[in-house]
Amino acid sequence: MNLVELTQRLHAIRDRNHWGPFHSPKNLAMAASVEMAELVEIFQWLGEEQSRQLAPAQLEHAGQEVGDIVLYLLLLCSELGIDMEQAVQAKLADNERRFSQ
Repeated sequence: MNLVELTQRLHAIRDRNHWGPFHSPKNLAMAASVEMAELVEIFQWLGEEQSRQLAPAQLEHAGQEVGDIVLYLLLLCSELGIDMEQAVQAKLADNERRFSQ
């Protein structure tokens, strides 16, 4: 996954639709949260085992919501000047240090 290319494609969609004024960090964080809630809704009343064995339509829906979340996070990183790959690598290294004992 090339995050730079994905971000450029997102910016093209944003610019073509004149959404720039609405893509503040606050709005993008809220939009990502809404999409996360939509992902959670898929699992809301499922048991543990059911949540691991989604029906094909549910699995497709979950994938769409994950995609929405990631895209909003890419836009948020772009707006804040955060290098997503660097942030993820740093967090993973921190987790490895803290939880690999």
